Amino acid sequence: MPRIFDNIEAALLPALRDTLAVAERADFCVGYFNLRGWRSLSDQVDRWSGEAGHTCRLLIGMHIAPTEELRRILRASGDEALDNQSAIREKRRIAQEFREQLTFGVPTNQDETALRQLSAQLRAHQLVVKVYLRHLLHAKLYLLYRQDPVNPVIGYLGSSNLTLAGLAHQGELNVDVLDGDACAKLVNWFEERWRDRWCLDISQELADIIDESWASEKPVSPYHVYLKIAYHLAQEARVGLAEFQIPKVFGETLFDFQIAAVKIAAHHLNKRGGVLIGDVVGLGKSIMATALAKIFEDDYHTETLIICPKNLIRMWEDYVHTYRLHAKILSLSAVIGELPEKTRRFRVVLIDESHNLRNPEGQRYRAIRDYIARNESLCILLSATPYNKTYFDLAAQLALFLRNDTDLASARKSTSRPWGANMNSSSATSARFARWRLLKRVLIPTTGATSCGSTWCGVLAASSCSITPGMTRRFNGNTCNSLMGGDAGSRRAFPGT
Repeated sequence: MPRIFDNIEAALLPALRDTLAVAERADFCVGYFNLRGWRSLSDQVDRWSGEAGHTCRLLIGMHIAPTEELRRILRASGDEALDNQSAIREKRRIAQEFREQLTFGVPTNQDETALRQLSAQLRAHQLVVKVYLRHLLHAKLYLLYRQDPVNPVIGYLGSSNLTLAGLAHQGELNVDVLDGDACAKLVNWFEERWRDRWCLDISQELADIIDESWASEKPVSPYHVYLKIAYHLAQEARVGLAEFQIPKVFGETLFDFQIAAVKIAAHHLNKRGGVLIGDVVGLGKSIMATALAKIFEDDYHTETLIICPKNLIRMWEDYVHTYRLHAKILSLSAVIGELPEKTRRFRVVLIDESHNLRNPEGQRYRAIRDYIARNESLCILLSATPYNKTYFDLAAQLALFLRNDTDLASARKSTSRPWGANMNSSSATSARFARWRLLKRVLIPTTGATSCGSTWCGVLAASSCSITPGMTRRFNGNTCNSLMGGDAGSRRAFPGT
């Protein structure tokens, strides 16, 4: 009678290791292979030379995600033709999936050691890995060969994949196969698939993936680590730069840094429904907001409601006329009487001097917030001083288009409390420091440092920050000087100042 290994009363891993200890080679066929899970068997395979007859051959049969498997099943019947180009594409895709495996979880010293050993075994041919492409193969078979006149081959057949969970932790059903005739048939079954035309060797690719990952023995330059971090932090900024174009009506009016800010702001506005442009006085917030509203008018046929202090109405009338913006201008002091009943739906709401809306309990604030929510309007906020006394000043403005329970993606749990939550002095202080660290994380320099090294003209890409969702910000020390290449006495005016 065969023995049963279900990982409950008897685990497969100990039996497999005991047999490997007396074996001289092995053949494995599994559905899935976890690179980090190999460490449970690697020390046994490390004894073998890698020459013919002293190696482990691993055949992987399931190389697509379950959702893709379902799509293939639901397609029209008939075999899909497999050619060389398709096989090469599949091989590259599978290698990429193994690369992505190494991005999951927190790396440990144990994982690093095991992956380096796996890479060495692949290069020494102690382990040879192939993927079977002719069709999906979900078999789980472990064949071990030894010098024994009675039982030269021992097989384990069942449901366990070559993962730590499948070999030891989760419930499975496996049996050992000791009958000589049965083992011979399993050996022939494995050989037919191993030698199939569409069974491709990916050993070299796997070794390269490990050597190019965090498990590589070659030290990585801190500068390259910094560049990679900057690359990923700037992901949404790069998407915005490629996604939108400045309307032709602006000609060459905008400077390069303003063009970049408008495109990035457009990405945030489109993705999150709101953006806060927080430039200091004199850098052209108004013209950037006009360009942003014009982009959405051209691309999505929107109209804009501009809400501003009474003394700025004339300025906004000039912008609307000059850049042919379809917009209505409304004084901030008139919103209580105008918004609820007398103002039709505008898909974009532009609020200048938004720091005046710091009190969520105020009538003006509630009127504007309710209008934005009711009409599902996109919201553009402008302010030179979005943060005055506390972070709740900024929170109140962002809450015009963000709910307290909005999922802000990569926000850390410890710093993602609702903006209006009550906090004691100790937790409030901790939160302030945490938020400031997050602010610093997403500063992206767009012009480089000045000669004194103190100028950052950056974009605060709030896409990945819990405290500044949808906020675009520049900081100026000698910003004009660094942008225009002149000295402090020869500064030029920026558009919109």
